[in-house]
Amino acid sequence: MKLPDGQLVNARIKGKRLRPVCGDRVVAEPIESEEDWLITAINDRDNELSRPNQRGQTEVLAANVDLVVVVAAATPKPDWFIVDRYLSATENMGVTGAVVYNKIDLEPDPSDATEVLKEYEVIGYPTLRCSAKSGASLDSLQTLLAGKTAIIVGQSGVGKSSLINYLVDSADLATAAISEKRGEGRHTTVNSMMLELPGGGSVIDSPGVRDYAPALLSAEQVGRGFREIEATRMRCRFANCRHTREPGCAVKKDVEQGRISARRYESYKRLLNLTDRLARNT
Repeated sequence: MKLPDGQLVNARIKGKRLRPVCGDRVVAEPIESEEDWLITAINDRDNELSRPNQRGQTEVLAANVDLVVVVAAATPKPDWFIVDRYLSATENMGVTGAVVYNKIDLEPDPSDATEVLKEYEVIGYPTLRCSAKSGASLDSLQTLLAGKTAIIVGQSGVGKSSLINYLVDSADLATAAISEKRGEGRHTTVNSMMLELPGGGSVIDSPGVRDYAPALLSAEQVGRGFREIEATRMRCRFANCRHTREPGCAVKKDVEQGRISARRYESYKRLLNLTDRLARNT
């Protein structure tokens, strides 16, 4: 736990109901005759990054986040649906999302992402191409993170720990080589930590999530998670349009005419179907 003066101390939790996560602002008091502190309350959170756990309950991963940086890379092959799911979560949290494409030092790029990154830029997401290995454009990443509480997420093996190692000299994080057999990265971060940035702000380093599913509760929230669909839905004939089979759907029309990315639209439908299945099973 970090005190207001910047000192780091060990802390215990009072009772079994309190479940603080990285980014929480807490009420704590020193334990008499000990060096440890006791956390007695958690202040109201501005936002939460959460997902459903295996029991279908909401699991909070981080709190009070200003920026979610979603990392993809030239290898392993980018799963842009996972990127869209993370960005959907940021929209529902009311938090800024950004897309970083790592490993641009690989030539030729086996997963040319130019067109996909343009799709994100068109709808207003900051994007950045960089290399944790060569250091290319990492100064721009530092600028993006300055003064913010950020979380860096993405597929396993995309270089999240390597990026954080570059950004935070004191972040002694284990990095693992890509598995040649499966072409995937092994999860290397097992604890959640808040790491201070030299230029101000901090990064919450949280265990990687291979198939992250935001805790979305309704079709409306899925639509809200895709900002271009949210901006278009008011032109649909029906107020409750799901943008799949309904007549007079402005979203489908914009997809057909190229004003909305067909790839992003497929991600929307896939996430909508996932949400429907989860609702039927609960």
